[in-house]
Amino acid sequence: MTEAEKRQLDEQGYIILPGFMDEYLLHELRVRVEQLFEEEGENAGHEFRQEPFARRLANLVDKGEIFEQVVSDARLLVYIDHVLNSSFKLSSLNARSTNPYAPEAQPLHVDMGVLPDETGACVFNSVWLLDDFTEDNGATRLIPGSHLWGRMPQDVLKDPKAPHPQEILVLAPAGSVAVYNAHVWHGGTANLTARHRRALHAFYVRRDLPQQQWQKQLLSAETKARLSPLTRYLLALDDAMNDQLCAEGSGRSGFMK
Repeated sequence: MTEAEKRQLDEQGYIILPGFMDEYLLHELRVRVEQLFEEEGENAGHEFRQEPFARRLANLVDKGEIFEQVVSDARLLVYIDHVLNSSFKLSSLNARSTNPYAPEAQPLHVDMGVLPDETGACVFNSVWLLDDFTEDNGATRLIPGSHLWGRMPQDVLKDPKAPHPQEILVLAPAGSVAVYNAHVWHGGTANLTARHRRALHAFYVRRDLPQQQWQKQLLSAETKARLSPLTRYLLALDDAMNDQLCAEGSGRSGFMK
């Protein structure tokens, strides 16, 4: 990371990284995601949550070796390390595809509905753009600097779905990755176009929080057997504390019930 990137993450809470994926990776992710949407049909996303006006996939680490590359990409881990102070694990890897002409935006939220504590930030997200993000196709919106406010949007906003005067849109070409401190207020916008808007969300938490999706319980024996030591560590597969945390509190979302 450059010093400018560190300042941007500290002060604004996000960075957009154009060209993060090469053409091969982007193509393969698109193909596999569409295969899964076709195969899973109405059950797509059932391991976590399903959402009106969007297609979802969950538990993606178990659904193709290509997804293991995403969650353990060394270039990405540097940004997570900076925000979560060297103590983190994968919480979930999902896909979200906003439907054509989806009329409703997501409410502004913070991931897992948690605020920073005395230790600092505890949630970090990355959005892997499988399609261009444009002003009218459901791009993610962020409120720069809101990770420093110590407040939940639903506690101070009359309507968290309404436009916010300080919001910016993540506008970038397919192949980009947006990384952000997930205490930043954020949410998807309405898709006013005739095409799906697809992205992966690789979401990480500090190691003293439960995973959103309990990886040890979800992954097949075949997947576990082929994982590298680094990926096993990132998925907390051999972490007794994670097992206890997830048994008591897995499945938390910032806005979906």
